[in-house]
Amino acid sequence: MKYILLALGFIALNANAIIIRHDVQETNYLAKPDDFPPLATFYIDGAHGILISSKWILTAAHTTFCLNSGTKIKMSKGSATVKRLHIHPNHTPGISHDIALVELMGDVAHLPPATLYTRNDETGLPIWFIGIGGTGNGITGITVDNYENKGVLRKAQNRVEEAKGPILTFKFDKGEHALPLEGISGGGDSGGPAFIETERGIQVLGISSRYGGGPSEKYGSFEVYSRVSHFTPWIKEVMDKSDKAVSSGVSLDKLKHLPGGLKPSDLPALCPGILISHEALSK
Repeated sequence: MKYILLALGFIALNANAIIIRHDVQETNYLAKPDDFPPLATFYIDGAHGILISSKWILTAAHTTFCLNSGTKIKMSKGSATVKRLHIHPNHTPGISHDIALVELMGDVAHLPPATLYTRNDETGLPIWFIGIGGTGNGITGITVDNYENKGVLRKAQNRVEEAKGPILTFKFDKGEHALPLEGISGGGDSGGPAFIETERGIQVLGISSRYGGGPSEKYGSFEVYSRVSHFTPWIKEVMDKSDKAVSSGVSLDKLKHLPGGLKPSDLPALCPGILISHEALSK
C-alpha cells in the first residue's frame, strides 16, 4: 500500500487536479468518454495520453514510469498494448520537454485519433481539457484527490495565457474574466490534452505537465502544458523512423530520472498496484 500512496503523491505533486469554479454546479463539468474519444488512461487513479494515430499515443514523459512493452492501457473504448516508449531525450523533470510517445503493438482502429495543432497562434485561444483527476473549486482548492475521485471524468475550459518555446501556460481566472466552465487540470490529469474542436475534428494543442505558480490549486494559479506545435517535428521524426529512433538517440526507451523520488527498485512493487487490471479493462 505504501508504494501505491507514493505513486499517488507523485502524480498529485506534478500538478493539482481538475479544479472548477465555485459558482457553477459541479455536474456541469461532468464528462463522458465520447466527449474525447482519443483519451487513454494508464493507471487506476489517472495519468492520460492522446491517440494521435492508430498506433501512437502522445503523453507527458513523467507519466510513463510504469509503462513497458506488453503493458495494457485503457482507451475510451477497449484497451491497447504498449510496444515501446519514446521519451524526449531532453526531458528535464519540472522544467521542460515533458513529452513522450507510446508506440502500440496493434492498431486502435475503432477510435478516431486527434490531430496535432501545428500553428504558432495559440495565445488567447479557448481550449478544453479532460481527465479523471481529483476536484475542488477555486476558493477551497482540491478537496477530493485523484485516488478518491474513483475515475469520475470531467472536462473544463481555459484560455492560453502564453505560448512560448516548448510550453503553454493557463491561468485560473475568476469572475468576469472566467470562461463559463473555467478550471485547471492537474494530478491524475497529467498527460491529458488541451484541445479544440474544429471542422476537421479534434486538434491537440498541449499536454498536461505541471503546476506553474501562483496560489496553489486556487484562483490565480498557473498551469504548464507541453506545447504540441513546438514538438511536432520531433513527433513526426519518431513516428516516421520508430525502429531507429531509440538507437539513434532521437528518443529514449525509458525515463532518465524517475519522478517523485521513485527508485528503479520501487517499481516492481508499485506498478502492479496502480496499473489497470485486466478485469477492469474487459468491462
